[in-house]
Amino acid sequence: MATVRDFLKVKGHQVWSVSPSTPLKEALGIMAQHKIGALVVLQDGNVVGIFSERDYARAAVEMSALNMDTPVRELMTSPVYYVTPLQSADEVMALMSAKHFRHLPVIDDNRLVGVISIGDVVKFVIHEKEDEIKNLEDYIWVHFA
Repeated sequence: MATVRDFLKVKGHQVWSVSPSTPLKEALGIMAQHKIGALVVLQDGNVVGIFSERDYARAAVEMSALNMDTPVRELMTSPVYYVTPLQSADEVMALMSAKHFRHLPVIDDNRLVGVISIGDVVKFVIHEKEDEIKNLEDYIWVHFA
């Protein structure tokens, strides 16, 4: 079974982050520029939150005083759930499903080493299943054709 480490080997370790005081407009600009759905919120090198498209959508409906200068700290999700490189795809999917998360930071030895999305997990699992099907087809072809 695939692990988070396997996802990161394919996806890479790039993490886009902001500080809690980053204005909403700047955070949204970073997300748009890099075509990503979430930013990790770091303070003194520690993960203190995650800011996602969903956080923005929720705030747009719930906060009457929301403006583009609102700091990310007022919108971010905190505390942050995270995964480690050794966790399996099944564990990650279970956590994402149970908590309705689309993005999770990856922490290794108290260090942020990546971010994975539900899309990363699904792509990897589909690729793994396609390989399994191909191997079964090859086996059947060799042994029963």
